[in-house]
Amino acid sequence: MSSNVPDNIGEFGEPVAERLPVVVIAGRPNVGKSTLVNRIVGRRAAIVEERPGVTRDRYELKAEWQGRDFVIIDTGGVTERGDTLDKKVTAQSLRAINDADVVVFVLDATTGPTSEDDAVADLLRRCSDKVLLLANKVDSQNQVAEAWSLTALGFGEPVMISALHGRGIGDFLDLLTERFPPLAIPDDGSRRVPRGGVPRERNAPASQRDREAVAAVAIVGRPNVGKSTLFNRMVGDERSVVHDVPGTTRDAIDTVIESDFGPLRLIDTAGLRRKSRIGEGSEYYSLVRSLSAIDRADVSLLVIDGTQGVTHQDQRLAERVDIAGSPILIVLNKWDILPTERKLEVTEEVEDRLAFLSYAPVLRISALTGLGVNKLLPALRETIDAYHRRIPTGKLNEVLKSIQSAHPAPGARILYAAQGAIDPPTITLFTTRKLDPSYLRYLSRSLRERFELGPTTLKLRVRIRGGH
Repeated sequence: MSSNVPDNIGEFGEPVAERLPVVVIAGRPNVGKSTLVNRIVGRRAAIVEERPGVTRDRYELKAEWQGRDFVIIDTGGVTERGDTLDKKVTAQSLRAINDADVVVFVLDATTGPTSEDDAVADLLRRCSDKVLLLANKVDSQNQVAEAWSLTALGFGEPVMISALHGRGIGDFLDLLTERFPPLAIPDDGSRRVPRGGVPRERNAPASQRDREAVAAVAIVGRPNVGKSTLFNRMVGDERSVVHDVPGTTRDAIDTVIESDFGPLRLIDTAGLRRKSRIGEGSEYYSLVRSLSAIDRADVSLLVIDGTQGVTHQDQRLAERVDIAGSPILIVLNKWDILPTERKLEVTEEVEDRLAFLSYAPVLRISALTGLGVNKLLPALRETIDAYHRRIPTGKLNEVLKSIQSAHPAPGARILYAAQGAIDPPTITLFTTRKLDPSYLRYLSRSLRERFELGPTTLKLRVRIRGGH
């Protein structure tokens, strides 16, 4: 869904840009920006909670109104006060504003313009020609008079809505799309977008199949292990806010990049905490979104803080990713600051506590300095290729015959086999009797080695054929 991704992504190549009109939802914290985004896209996409600063990162979604597709960016709120994290969130918001076609300046009509609104207005005056003033929380006709006080900010008459109740949303979207750059109509009459957009049907609503055609890579791990730093290193832009407070990233954030090996969809997820530390508000929805990201990923990067080693929480998360069935790459972060003795200890912890992932490659990196990050892309490409691999039936049965000759199945015989599915490779074994679980593990390991499947899960299904 991300469209306005950066130009500089280092050795990972150029990003994939949709070139759709970009709409930024801006304003001070807690004026209803995320509620407005959810109303526009028609689902609970952004996290909403009655507490300032819940949206930490800029969150991008694709939306459509009256046949016009556009990208909508929910920012974390702009404020000139606050701590270091607030300043980073504000910097993120300003970067999104600079790249926008339209900036929707959201204000709370029930409070009138505040000193924080004045500060935001000062920042937006440099691009006043693309600002659309929006008075939110106009829940009844009685509040219309209060909303007019917002004209004092100097951005013209406010559009009055109630994002919570849906009042005025249609009229607002009509005004919004009128501000979009006009569609360029090429000689062949097909639609395309302006500003150097790609002339393809990408401007029509994307299907789920189109979306899933790009390999998805989920970056998962406990809070504060360096996931967002790694994400930013791979994308080459500080798109996620990085701060030394656990739980900074509250959403799963998608960005598509174009690499030498083809497009990749990177998903930066919120850190997964223990259940006892998860509340019923935004952290719960962050957890749900992170688990959903794992389930839809083609491969997961399990990021572990090398300075802390493999914790019990890392083990539980690894089990959860393993259950999802997608391949796993174990990423030991902050490796550059570990003394030699500690590096040996962490390596032993991985072998011991993550023994059930013995087939998974272990990459030692520093997301902050870039050490070892160049090894990620080749490893991802190899893993994704294996995840999508289809093994010829003749070759598969030839290898199985060799395996059985070396180590026959106790009390049973494999007649033949065929691969029935990919993502991950799934092989059906037709046998004379049920196979012992230990023999199935031996088969899985042997087939993975013979066909170089690496960390990809290999599913084996047994079908007993009578009469043999």
